[in-house]
Amino acid sequence: MNYKKMFILASSISLIAISQANAFETKAKNAILMDFETGKYIYTKNHQDMIPPASMSKLMTIYVLLSKIKEGEISLDDTFRVSENAWRKGGAASGGSTMFLKIGQEVKVEDLIKGIIIQSGNDACITVAENLAGSEEEFASLLNETAQKIGLKNANFENSTGLPHPDHKISVEDLAILARHIIKDFPDYYHFFKQKEFTFNGIKQGNRNPLLYSLKGADGLKTGHTDEAGFCLTGSVERGNRRLIEVVTGLSSNKERSEETESLMTWGFATFDNYTFFNKNQIITEVPVWYGMQKSVQAVVPDTITLTIKKSKKHKYSSTATYNTPLTAPIKKGDKIGELFIKYGDKTIEKIPLVSKEDVAKMGAFSRFIENIKFYLFSKE
Repeated sequence: MNYKKMFILASSISLIAISQANAFETKAKNAILMDFETGKYIYTKNHQDMIPPASMSKLMTIYVLLSKIKEGEISLDDTFRVSENAWRKGGAASGGSTMFLKIGQEVKVEDLIKGIIIQSGNDACITVAENLAGSEEEFASLLNETAQKIGLKNANFENSTGLPHPDHKISVEDLAILARHIIKDFPDYYHFFKQKEFTFNGIKQGNRNPLLYSLKGADGLKTGHTDEAGFCLTGSVERGNRRLIEVVTGLSSNKERSEETESLMTWGFATFDNYTFFNKNQIITEVPVWYGMQKSVQAVVPDTITLTIKKSKKHKYSSTATYNTPLTAPIKKGDKIGELFIKYGDKTIEKIPLVSKEDVAKMGAFSRFIENIKFYLFSKE
């Protein structure tokens, strides 16, 4: 006979429901706060609206550039030539942020990275685009292709800089996902984002990210500002073994941007924390096996379960698990043999498979015959 067996685990755990988290208020038009490790959203406000990203768009240009370096197509010491187009569209005469590149100048890739991240140089972005793809238009196609590969769903790029274009838009959710990819995918180059100043062609400019100067552990990523987008920031702060990523847009001044981003980050660290409740391959229970060369198999959690928890609510969460018993051999290592349920009160928040820790071979015909005799002789059903 086949029975469903349920048991309650001796632990209390928590997942975040966004509706519980939004006690915080921000003046930002669009905002998101994400836990880096778990990817959970701690706070959201109009987070899937497609909005003009201003210079935060440069994070996509940096992602593509760092991808080329990681893949070995270029190196930090390679040089890119500055075209007249890059100088005119992105130079000082254009009125936007600039690295102050000169026509015909050969510039090291490493310096262009710093010029984009620290100085927000439009001329540096266009130079990268033209040298990697031949033109900014072709580079925009590469940006969009890469965006799809990394899972951005509400993003469309028309240029390398974030300069205003009616179709150049992205959601703050996608910007947070992009920032998480940059930190995870390029750890050897992420240090550029916390550099506070950079001098090129004799001109020193400071990093515009206000968090670098006001919050302990701040180490990135990128500011932005246009009349349409307002004052914006994609930021990251690491404290101990925790990192939060935030994106805010539509603020009215540099001062308001500084205050709102610092406030959101401070609230996030104070209100939420991460807890590991089950480790990879942790044994949850023993499940009986019918017709197996062994009489039971261990049910384990296939991956570590770390959850982002609102500190004041964690006592309200629990976990239960179920499995069918007895299982029938053969069983392969990794086969699903049960489920772990994460609950808030009586409501199931998430289901996680329980899998077999090892192979269990099937008995031969004679042994199965003996087991059947035992069952009929001794079953108390």
